Amino acid sequence: MAVGKKEWIVPDCELPREGEGELKGHESVIVVNDGERKAEIRVRLYFTDKEPYEGILWEVEPQRVRCFRMNDVKDMCGYVVPLETQYAMKLESSEPIVVQYGRLDNRQTNLAYYTTMAY
Repeated sequence: MAVGKKEWIVPDCELPREGEGELKGHESVIVVNDGERKAEIRVRLYFTDKEPYEGILWEVEPQRVRCFRMNDVKDMCGYVVPLETQYAMKLESSEPIVVQYGRLDNRQTNLAYYTTMAY
């Protein structure tokens, strides 16, 4: 039996600018599909001042992990995530998955990186 669930929320998203230093600022969502079937994941973005965006579809093969970068237009199915804008995302998967969120924010020399499990 696969570990995970089919619906996830990441409430605190904000794509930072690339910032200073060798490592460039970014956001990512890491998805683990522990199951026996491919997971098809619909992604919805919520904003404070406009309607949600729903044109993003991700796939994760069975028994695989995949990292999706919010600053990669290919990963975001052509959508350009606005920089330094508060938003949230909901993932709805066809199969149980586990979701983790990470942000590297180095807009200043004191590097800040954190990860958190989605809800």
